[in-house]
Amino acid sequence: MSSPASRKPPATPVLSGATISEFDGVRYLHLGTPYVQGAMRIRAPRKLELEYIRRMMVWLLFRPLAGLEDGHAVQFGLGAAAITRFSHGVLGMRSTAVEINPTVIQACRLWFKLPADDARLTVVQDDAGRWLAEQALPGSVQALCVDMYDEQAAAPVLDDLAFYAGCRGALADGGVMTVNLFGRDARADRSAGRIAEAFGSDQVWQMSPTKEGNTIVIAGRAVQVPDRDTLSARADEIESRFGLGARKWLLMVSPFAGGRLAGGRLAA
Repeated sequence: MSSPASRKPPATPVLSGATISEFDGVRYLHLGTPYVQGAMRIRAPRKLELEYIRRMMVWLLFRPLAGLEDGHAVQFGLGAAAITRFSHGVLGMRSTAVEINPTVIQACRLWFKLPADDARLTVVQDDAGRWLAEQALPGSVQALCVDMYDEQAAAPVLDDLAFYAGCRGALADGGVMTVNLFGRDARADRSAGRIAEAFGSDQVWQMSPTKEGNTIVIAGRAVQVPDRDTLSARADEIESRFGLGARKWLLMVSPFAGGRLAGGRLAA
């Protein structure tokens, strides 16, 4: 089997080219429309600029922080490379990003401080579903972040039961996936329902939506939620080490009950 870094994907559908805008010290990635696909504060490229991207890192609450750098983080959908820069450069994890659009990869390398591949970083041009089926090693991923939208940002481009089952298969025991679901309509509820079907509803949690309408759904493989004291201590450590608002996350996360997405509380 060829390495992910050298593998050339088969022909892909016509994809919109990446475009860039800047405002007030922040650089934004688009796909030819006003919808924002990602952002980076130019003078602080390792910080997570967008609120929903910061919330995608909520998986840190569900895993021990000791030995974090020994884990493998995978991102489906590169965006402006914010999560990839963070997992690779801040968390120190082995990081793989799978992005189907070559112009997005090129833009991230030229304009969004995405470093060249190295021993801990691999950026793969491929369809995420195909990569799961052909390249992912079962049980090899500790953290999986899924954020895949096209230029219209209407719905995730991969959103069926088979895809989410493949995501679960790639996770190690104790591994956690976060998914960005955009919108406050029934489509997000249906997506969350598919995730619950693939992972089991007792392994799915949800965050309250951002003001822009992004809801982060969390799914684990054989995850055991720590007790309240452990969660509180872990949130404090996440804040001090990584500058993320993890204590607020404790008030935003609730178990998925199988109904409509709604926020709640993981721990007081």
